Amino acid sequence: MFFSKKKFRLAAMIAGGILACSMFTGCGGSQGGEGDKPAGDEIIIGANFELTGNHAQYGANANNGLKLAIKEVNDAGGINGKKIKIVEADAKSEAAESVNAATKLISDDKVVALVGPAVTANVIAESQIATDNKIPVIGPAATNPDVTVENGKVKPYVFRACFIDPQQSEVMAQFARKDLNANKAVLYIDSSSDYSKSLGKIFKEKFEADGGTVVMEEAFLAKDQDFKAALTKIQTANADVIFVPAYYEEVGKIVKQARELGITAAILGTDGWDDSKVVDIAGKDALNNTFFCTHYFEGDAEVQPFIKAYKDEYKNEPNVFAALGYDAGKMLIYAIDKGGNDSEKIRDNIEQITDLVVGTGKITMDPATHNPIKGIVVIETKDGVRSLRTKIAPVVPEQAAQSESGN
Repeated sequence: MFFSKKKFRLAAMIAGGILACSMFTGCGGSQGGEGDKPAGDEIIIGANFELTGNHAQYGANANNGLKLAIKEVNDAGGINGKKIKIVEADAKSEAAESVNAATKLISDDKVVALVGPAVTANVIAESQIATDNKIPVIGPAATNPDVTVENGKVKPYVFRACFIDPQQSEVMAQFARKDLNANKAVLYIDSSSDYSKSLGKIFKEKFEADGGTVVMEEAFLAKDQDFKAALTKIQTANADVIFVPAYYEEVGKIVKQARELGITAAILGTDGWDDSKVVDIAGKDALNNTFFCTHYFEGDAEVQPFIKAYKDEYKNEPNVFAALGYDAGKMLIYAIDKGGNDSEKIRDNIEQITDLVVGTGKITMDPATHNPIKGIVVIETKDGVRSLRTKIAPVVPEQAAQSESGN
């Protein structure tokens, strides 16, 4: 999501190689021999999330969603009389640290599966150590195609709960052309985020393939506060839409400052916008004529049980990371229920998920790519209130070609 592939691969190779040699006494499916399995009435899973560092807000929310899903099943009696125990480790928002955390969870804590980290770079970094030890991984929010497929081959132990970047960009490019009748677009991306760069690149390809023109491209950096210089340039383009594939903190400030400059064009985004705090940052009026795609609409009846449960547990609204962490938890619960305390069977059962009810709706796993088949919604904000603009039915996602960037 935020690292070049070369950097996090190098970090993963170094950390993974050292730790694998020093800590693992043997590699084998399902936690090795019988004596290595967790004893007693517990099934142990690992939560490897960014709890500190630059991505801690994403990791913490996804972790909360996972914990809620596990709490629900444990409160209902567990699985076949066994409670699921979560062991947490901090990926520290770094690829190498995600390997350290995964190594500890697998070697010391004897987990049967891993959930997390939240961002792509860290999921990819841990995937080799998990695969070597035949431990299934579910990345809740890692949208880069490379997470589950590398060089055209699916990674056997790595799955995700979210749709991939090409789906989001294609949906928003088509929405801009067909629903908003946009002919000219501007890209305004976070150049420090591979997530943002990947989405921008694909949006441009799809928008122009459909007859539109990207007339200007501008960039900012995460944690920037003043966007007016770039927005003043963007204003001169007289574009119909401005595509801002970024996260809600910067998005809120960009939208607010754009409207203050008199920019009235539609502003479009992706699932990184999906947090109620964006209204607090931008202001209600500024968000008029803005649209973004995401995983669910809170007004749908099928997602109400999750939203209520989350609010009851944490006393605040869930964001998209929390929802996807919960979805990953529900996927893992299903797989454990079908496969017990056996990592290989858990892996097989994740791959075979069909029409599973999760927090954001229903999900089916595509065994060829380990991407979920799930619907996408486009949300419109008007006077601070979000409404469903359109819903795209689930389709088998096309796995994009390998790239050097992504969520």
